[in-house]
Amino acid sequence: MIPRFTDHAANERTYLAWVRTAISIMAFGFLVERFDLFLAYLSHSAGAAVAQAGHRVHGAQIAGLLLIGLAILIILFATARFLHHRRTIACDEIVDYGTTLGDSLLAILLVLFAAFLVVYMIHQLQTLG
Repeated sequence: MIPRFTDHAANERTYLAWVRTAISIMAFGFLVERFDLFLAYLSHSAGAAVAQAGHRVHGAQIAGLLLIGLAILIILFATARFLHHRRTIACDEIVDYGTTLGDSLLAILLVLFAAFLVVYMIHQLQTLG
């Protein structure tokens, strides 16, 4: 039997939850990029200026790449956290849990990026309308 199996299993479940979150953010980045290409196609079909459509596509590509980069960072930090907690669980000495600085920064970053996407979509809708 593995010592402290329930702790190790909980650590692994948390890690997998972070990875699922990162995959979702990555897929959302891809969706943002593709959806904006769809909007550019619609505006081009409706007779809007091609330069304006090119500007929108460029913004969506940046937003999509930022989301994909954020997902990669989440996976890297989640892996480091998983390995740290794995070693800590296996250790016999009592260790403090640590700070929540990384989790807080990630939450703030996600909120800021969500606000950016809301402002960006409002701007795009005003440009089309």
